[in-house]
Amino acid sequence: MKNLFIYTEKGIKINKRSLHKIVVLLCNELEINVSVLEINFVSSETILGINKKYLNHNYNTDIITFDYSNERNNLDGEIFISIDDALENSKKYHVTLNNEILRLVIHGILHMAGYDDVTLAKRKKMKKVEDVLVQKLQNLSKGLVEKT
Repeated sequence: MKNLFIYTEKGIKINKRSLHKIVVLLCNELEINVSVLEINFVSSETILGINKKYLNHNYNTDIITFDYSNERNNLDGEIFISIDDALENSKKYHVTLNNEILRLVIHGILHMAGYDDVTLAKRKKMKKVEDVLVQKLQNLSKGLVEKT
């Protein structure tokens, strides 16, 4: 996929080949295309700065998604994933960091595909789809990320 760009901050190592494969399979599963998609792996400090500057939120989060597309089946956007917060979540929920990163990538793409989690009902619906996709793609998450 030529229109997928993956960026990492210093100290974060991502298996880009595996991530490309995951995104291609997700797009096939959800029947969506990618116009342009950037996935950025950043520190908690960086995501906090983005959260403050663009969303006026003064707290850390594990993921921020910016959707620039006008079409739900043709993605154009950016995903920022905090490795530090993902690591904390992986410990909290007793999953591997690789599995948590997979879940976050899926979560960001689902947002761009039109899923929302602002209400309890919508969150449950999105979580159900997310869980199914994590289960389907879990074997691809091995060796996905390494925090150095």
